[in-house]
Amino acid sequence: MKLLVTGGAGFIGSTYVRLHRADHDVVVLDKLTYAGRRENLPEEVELVVGGIEDRDLVRQVADGVDAIVNFAAESHVDRSIADQDAFARTHVIGTGVLLDALRELGVPRYLQVSTDEVYGSIQEGSFTETSPLDPSSPYSATKAAGDLLVSAHHHTYGTEAVICRGSNNYGPRQYPEKLIPLSILNAMRGDPLPVYGDGRQVRNWLYVEDFCRGIHAVLEGGRPGEAYNVGGPDECENIDVVRRILELTGRDESLIEHVTDRPGHDRRYSLSSDKLRSEVGWEAQVRFDEGLARTVDWYRDNEDWWQPIRSGEYREYYERHYGRSLG
Repeated sequence: MKLLVTGGAGFIGSTYVRLHRADHDVVVLDKLTYAGRRENLPEEVELVVGGIEDRDLVRQVADGVDAIVNFAAESHVDRSIADQDAFARTHVIGTGVLLDALRELGVPRYLQVSTDEVYGSIQEGSFTETSPLDPSSPYSATKAAGDLLVSAHHHTYGTEAVICRGSNNYGPRQYPEKLIPLSILNAMRGDPLPVYGDGRQVRNWLYVEDFCRGIHAVLEGGRPGEAYNVGGPDECENIDVVRRILELTGRDESLIEHVTDRPGHDRRYSLSSDKLRSEVGWEAQVRFDEGLARTVDWYRDNEDWWQPIRSGEYREYYERHYGRSLG
């Protein structure tokens, strides 16, 4: 297949490209905002710089492809709380532009990469694909709106579209505003590790390569018009994730700093992957302890990747958000 991978220079998108570029002709469309980087992609992969809300550009790059895999997203909840405009522009308007181009150009297949956060929080048990959407933040609300557009295009126009909703991803090349890479880099540098509230929020952790394999399995074998949950094999409280990172980096718990909780912070996410397993045959391959150790090793061995981030826009964002400077 010839694939157009939108948002392919970001964390999850670039992992998908690296896993599947050998078997497919891949073109990446990415705006290269703060979290998208050319360095995330192999040199031989074609990169077109631009946003998915640009109709003319999307028609140009989508012409002749066999499938569009849409990773393009503003991905950090905290930033959506401060300013939601970019989230609506990318997740809603941009998704609509892609779906229009798909129909006008006759592209055979479309996959929307989504998130468990569209379901909101769950106290016990796990969300299934029939659970109601109940988003809690501007980030998740706009992601849910994008999902609903995809479903509407399938029902209205017969678009061959599928949706993948992943649980909390982690792994190499994740921008360090998220809990795991932020904590790894702060621990390595001896900076405090900020933990929201009591830190007992529960997340369903999924190694990024497992998610990307699930996405590709759904692209190839998922039923049009259906959503598929891709959940991680392990749940863990945030405070325990931070403690494990401190152990792996040889630091003690005196670096933990509890900070004011995020507004509207969901308490627990959990996804059932039964539908994906039964229909497509996917299974997670990486347990959390193994994946976290791999991730710490990657950041330890790739200072040239993350050092420019910590000295740029991210430093200003961190100081503004947490009220303290990085060391």
